[in-house]
Amino acid sequence: MPMTKSKATLREVLSLLEGTLEPGRFQDYCPNGLQVEGAQHVHRIVTGVTASAALIDAAIARKADALLVHHGYFWKGEDPRITGMKRTRLNKLLAHDISLIAYHLPLDAHAELGNNAQLAKLLGLTIDGRLEPGNPKSLGNTATLATPVSVEEFALHIEKMLGRTPQVIAGGPLQVRRIGWCTGAAQDYIDKAIALGLDAFLSGEISEPTVHAAREAGIHYLACGHHATERYGIKALGDFVQEKLGVPVEFVDIDNPV
Repeated sequence: MPMTKSKATLREVLSLLEGTLEPGRFQDYCPNGLQVEGAQHVHRIVTGVTASAALIDAAIARKADALLVHHGYFWKGEDPRITGMKRTRLNKLLAHDISLIAYHLPLDAHAELGNNAQLAKLLGLTIDGRLEPGNPKSLGNTATLATPVSVEEFALHIEKMLGRTPQVIAGGPLQVRRIGWCTGAAQDYIDKAIALGLDAFLSGEISEPTVHAAREAGIHYLACGHHATERYGIKALGDFVQEKLGVPVEFVDIDNPV
C-alpha cells in the first residue's frame, strides 16, 4: 500500500530514482536524471513518454511539480542553442516551476520496470535470455513461446495488446517459437537476433535495410511503434514512485502514431 504522505522533496524523488535505475552504469545519448530544476517540494508528478509541449501542458493543467519521462532533452549532437521549440518547452517548465526528470537507457534496461520488461509482461512473454548474452546492460531480451504460432497470429496478438497494427516483414519460418525484442528505435538490433538464430524480432521502428536483413537472413521482423512499445516502462516507474513515496502520480499518454 502507498504511504499516506502527499508530498516529497525533489531530493527524495531523485534519490529513489537514481538508486533504482542506476544511470551511472550507462553511456547514454543524453543526461539522465534531473534535466530542469523546479520546485523543491513535489506534491504531484505527471509521467509520459516524451517531454513534448503537449505533455508539459498536461502537467501544467494538473498542477504537477515534476514531469518524469523517457525522452527528455539535450541529446548528443543536437543544436545546443535555446531557440524555437526548445525555448518554448523550457519556458513553460521554468514559468511553472516544474522539474523535468528523464531516464533513457536506464529505463530501457531495468529488469522489472524497464520498457523491455514491461512489454514482455504486456505480451505475456517469459524472458529467458538477453539479446547480448553475458552483457548485464543488454537492451533487449528473448523468449520461447510455449505454443508456436504463425507470424500472422503473433502480429494479431501484438495489435490487440498495443492497440496498434504492427508492420510485418515476413522472412522467417512458418511457425514462430523463439523471439527477441527491443523497444523504440532498435531496428539495427535485428543483427543480434539473427546471430542468436531467432524466428522473429520486434522493435518500435523500421529502416530500409531492416527489410532486406529480415528477408535474407530468414527472420520475421515486426515494427510495432516507437511510442507504442515504450509507454509501459515510464508508467510502471511512476507507479513505483507513488507506491514508495506516496506522491500522486498520473501517466498521460500523448498520442503518437510513430
